[in-house]
Amino acid sequence: MRKLIPSYIRVPLIFFIIAGLTEYFVDSGDQPAFMENPVVIVFLLLVLLILIAIEGIVGSIENVLYQSLDEEGKARYDAKQTEPSKLVLWVKDAYKKLLGSKPIEEEGEIILDHNYDGIKELDNNLPPWWVYSFYITIIFGVIYMIRYHVFNADDQFAEYEIEYAEAQRAIEEYKKNAKDLVDFNTVELLTDASDLKAGETIFVAKCAVCHKADGGGGIGPNLTDDYWILGGGIKNVFKTISEGGRSGKGMVSWKKEGLKPSEMAQVASYVLQFQGTTPAEPKAAEGEIWVDESAPEENTNTEEAPKTEDTEVIEVVEATEN
Repeated sequence: MRKLIPSYIRVPLIFFIIAGLTEYFVDSGDQPAFMENPVVIVFLLLVLLILIAIEGIVGSIENVLYQSLDEEGKARYDAKQTEPSKLVLWVKDAYKKLLGSKPIEEEGEIILDHNYDGIKELDNNLPPWWVYSFYITIIFGVIYMIRYHVFNADDQFAEYEIEYAEAQRAIEEYKKNAKDLVDFNTVELLTDASDLKAGETIFVAKCAVCHKADGGGGIGPNLTDDYWILGGGIKNVFKTISEGGRSGKGMVSWKKEGLKPSEMAQVASYVLQFQGTTPAEPKAAEGEIWVDESAPEENTNTEEAPKTEDTEVIEVVEATEN
């Protein structure tokens, strides 16, 4: 390798391979970006210095060994160093075969009879690499036609739908394991029994002292009616729990008190379970009636049922009796 690749190429190549492996194994979503991690930067600088030092030491050893040789040994060593390696010879031979051109000494065999003011033309064959590439495109075209136009394999639109569905499943799975990434904009109402049970535990421990265990309200407002001071719905309730109540009075910010986003989502979902229940000692309503504008409107228009023949007969009889 030392003979094949010069040191000014070898050292950076090894360094960047180590840097890439370090980035792959060190960098992750919950850590600083690779180049922003000072520990990794210091590590890579040390690696670079070690590589340079090793290169210098090996070069010094080779120089000492070279100086210890006699004149004949030095001559053999120099000849071996200038002799191209088998890999280089193989690459050159493969290049000539793929190029398909004839040496200058043999060009006389393929000179055409055309002569334009002393300019002659060679009848070279197409380069083998070009011919092979052309055959490969033909084979690819046949396979493509059979796959997509005969056997009706999934086209790019179907593949997109499949990949999109897989990505959605991956997102849902990620959300299950990353519930603490939820915030005011992304929180959703939790209906799972385990989440609601966890929310109840938090509510009893931290919220019931002000709102009572049945949500009827004490120091804090009543949670069972349709009136809300800072808005209802899962997003507003989550935000109130997270940021706290009105400035100077009301509930503290539970985000600052150590509740995780997933826990706040659980207790917010549990609080909404009080809606429509009847507490033992309900506190008077506070705030304003909150209506979820995102909820679909119910159709309250009742159309008059069409009259049948029996209905018309009954109406005529009633009119006659009157």
